[in-house]
Amino acid sequence: MLEVNGIKKVYEGKSRTVEAVRNLTFTLQKGEFACLVGPSGSGKTTLLKIMSGLLDPTAGEVLLDGKRVDGPPPGMAIVFQEYGRSLFPWMSVRENVELPLKQKKVPAARRKELVDESVAAVGLADVHSAYPWQLSGGMQQRVAIARAIAYEPQVLLMDEPFAAVDAQTRADLEDLVRDLWHRFQVTTLFVTHDIDESVYLGQRVIVLSSSPTVIRDDVAIDLPEERDQLHTRSSPRFAELRARVFEQIHRPVEGQAHGVATHAPDVIAPSGATAVSATSDGGH
Repeated sequence: MLEVNGIKKVYEGKSRTVEAVRNLTFTLQKGEFACLVGPSGSGKTTLLKIMSGLLDPTAGEVLLDGKRVDGPPPGMAIVFQEYGRSLFPWMSVRENVELPLKQKKVPAARRKELVDESVAAVGLADVHSAYPWQLSGGMQQRVAIARAIAYEPQVLLMDEPFAAVDAQTRADLEDLVRDLWHRFQVTTLFVTHDIDESVYLGQRVIVLSSSPTVIRDDVAIDLPEERDQLHTRSSPRFAELRARVFEQIHRPVEGQAHGVATHAPDVIAPSGATAVSATSDGGH
């Protein structure tokens, strides 16, 4: 469903060159749930913006269902970390979820079905007329997730979506995402810097190095399909998988290029770049 082939990103500045992503190649099968984990500054968000067509790579290509991504593809949705900036405060929950469906020209009756289903799926049916500023952070992120689901994407990208919420809310949202994935079977790539989260959520964990980024490991997560926060995280196998991912992340990058800066801040997409296909950004 999704192919990342030899992606490289180099930023050229007046005083220095920054190699943010060196060479990344991996694939996602239809219906697969994979996590992408790496240290801070490893170019995870840069890679996600390239995959979603918001940023051009220096080299390589991304294919969605066999078609090259050269702009925000209609079959992809994104849930961003900053839920407060991805929702329109003057629109109700329902209106926020429905917005990309209008641009997609979905008929009114079908829009209602999709909004009703997605809002109920994330547990917000009783607050569908509320405004984002009236909701907690966790509930706002549920709205962003509902919007992405309602869009019926082929691929769902999630960029550290739970980093800004408290620990209990984060655990609840992790379980919600697992439940939604089981229900809708959307091909999902979940980006995080939290090792425990990546092992808990995914069927596999793609481990990135520090910048310039390469893939350190691709770990199959052979935990039971039914998972819960208490028993799964306390199991010996969870500890073994966590230790393997941790070890790979903290290995030094071999063969660093001389004279090349090894860290680049995540690039912010230009205003208006995240069109409705990047559904959780609402065109911000």
